[in-house]
Amino acid sequence: MPSQRVCALPRQQSLLLPPVINPFIQDTKLCKADIIKCVLLGIFLVPVRAILCSLVLMVTWPVAVIITLMHPMKGAVEPMTGWRRFMCRRVMAFLGRAYYFSMGFRVVVKGKQVTSNEAPILAVAPHSTFFDGIVCVVAGLPSTVSRTENLATPIFGRFIRCLQPVLVSRKDPDSRKNTIREIESRAKSQGHWPQVLIFPEGTCTNRSCLITFKQGAFIPGVPVQPVVMRYPNKLDTVTWTWQGFSSKSLLLLTLSQLYTTVEIEFLPTQIPTEEEKKSPPLFASAVRNTMAQALGVPVTDHTYEDCRLMISAGELTLPMEAGLVEFTKISRKLNLKWDNMKAELEGFASMAASCQGGRINIQEFSAFLKLPITPVLEELFALFDRDGDGTIDFREYVIGVNVLCRPANTEEVLRMAFQLFDTDKDERITREEFRALLRSTLGVSDLNMAKLFKAIDVDASGFITFAEFQAFAMSHPAYAKLFTTYLELQRYQALQESGMDDEEQASYANQSVDKQEESTSDKKDD
Repeated sequence: MPSQRVCALPRQQSLLLPPVINPFIQDTKLCKADIIKCVLLGIFLVPVRAILCSLVLMVTWPVAVIITLMHPMKGAVEPMTGWRRFMCRRVMAFLGRAYYFSMGFRVVVKGKQVTSNEAPILAVAPHSTFFDGIVCVVAGLPSTVSRTENLATPIFGRFIRCLQPVLVSRKDPDSRKNTIREIESRAKSQGHWPQVLIFPEGTCTNRSCLITFKQGAFIPGVPVQPVVMRYPNKLDTVTWTWQGFSSKSLLLLTLSQLYTTVEIEFLPTQIPTEEEKKSPPLFASAVRNTMAQALGVPVTDHTYEDCRLMISAGELTLPMEAGLVEFTKISRKLNLKWDNMKAELEGFASMAASCQGGRINIQEFSAFLKLPITPVLEELFALFDRDGDGTIDFREYVIGVNVLCRPANTEEVLRMAFQLFDTDKDERITREEFRALLRSTLGVSDLNMAKLFKAIDVDASGFITFAEFQAFAMSHPAYAKLFTTYLELQRYQALQESGMDDEEQASYANQSVDKQEESTSDKKDD
């Protein structure tokens, strides 16, 4: 067998690594000069700004109480009109600007906001901090989407009521459906309702890219005005993501700056085509691409579900970045649900428990499979190692298991692997047959053989039936692929001995993997 055979896996562009690996980390580094400057300025600025903000809130709260007095939030709700609407759009908006000014924000507005008739929905991105509420003030306090629990928040809950938000309830199983219905109703009210402002990313990022937009803002199929936000400051004290400074630290750092600049740009209205009206994901993608181009940043398929996986990775003592796989893309390509992905992460964690950095090398791979490092195992490892860096991360593991291993677990393939062991064709594998094959092909010692045999022989009968072999392969997909890889290498060696030239051998070597990837997901580039 040659030391290295040609095995060029055709990598689908849609499964390559994203341009931004982790958009959920805040990595601002404070040098000594920055710390000293923040301390010196903060001693004076923080108390002054805290007093000013408190004074503004003392005026704003009673105004908000007057606006919302005797005005229902649930049931047959109608948009505010007359003096309520005037006070909300003028007085509350002015006080909102005063509040952010008190915190040291300098607002730069570009472009022109259109009316509710022209664009019922404002889509704002990137969403990167709790300070992003300033865009709502600049836009004239349009309606927003808010959790029902936020209305009970002291002081600020009354401010939120002034916006007449579309309410989302965690306790209501029909909440998502009702929210979409309410957004659609307001968006198609012909200007009866004010604009609805939505952050379609659904979670905070570090502004290095635009992640997948949720479809809620695009399901109505009405014109949408994109709004982009920038914080062009030398020191980033506003980004609030899943890893990085806490909210209290960011607030103190921001209040300790001479000023904090925020740019809000209203882009031209996006009118959906007939095709985009029928396909909210297509419309969302088009709007996102327009906004990414205006911002000069890439797009990725990360979503809030990636954050959930990231947290799960941390709970499994893996680096949190291990869970970032661009969930939307991977799940769509491999037909996986979040629970399936979580189970895959747990399986990966059990394999990576002893490794550093959440990546598995071939030594750890072989130890987990209880097999020595042989050419066959190296071949299997290479199939998982998509970028060829000598390690397997969680993303590569998920793709490898679902694209390479599970398709190999068909009854036909498993029957073929079973027959490798069953040399006397009596439909059962004895210890001697099992030991002979593993020793000759994979170099497995008697000790490791005994562990594997016991794991497969669940009824402790002393032999393995096809049902037991199949059940083990389905729960341990890498083993089935290991034996099919052995078969494929045997064929390759036979072809080499037959005198094929290198080009013919390479062509044959690629065919099996080509067919598997083509059968499990499409070839479209995202």
